[in-house]
Amino acid sequence: MRLKRRDFPTAKLYFKDFLRGLKRHIVWEEDVLFPWFENKTGIADSGPTHVMRQEHRLIGAALEALHGKVRLADWECDPEADKLMDLLGQHNAKEETVLYPALDQLTGSEEVAAMFHAMENIPAERYNTCCGH
Repeated sequence: MRLKRRDFPTAKLYFKDFLRGLKRHIVWEEDVLFPWFENKTGIADSGPTHVMRQEHRLIGAALEALHGKVRLADWECDPEADKLMDLLGQHNAKEETVLYPALDQLTGSEEVAAMFHAMENIPAERYNTCCGH
């Protein structure tokens, strides 16, 4: 956060990498992990993946609010960054304590390899966007 006050152009580059990485993470979960989990357990409309999708929408909104500030080169974006980090912290805790352990219990090595392959084959255009392109 201090870098943005000293060197906003460099901070913006780091933010773009963060933005793309977070979008990729969400696409991987929603396109690969969540459907697999729901298929395996039969739990979709009220289970952990339902909650995670709702949280992804909140995270996406917070990310776009911060992205708007970055696009305008407005380094007074601490409230937006804090909100995003708070949402991510809560979300990550659920992933690490609920979803990922459940996936570990349900998944064999061949299934893990298939999921990684599916993730690698998702076109970058699905998540590699910034500032309207």
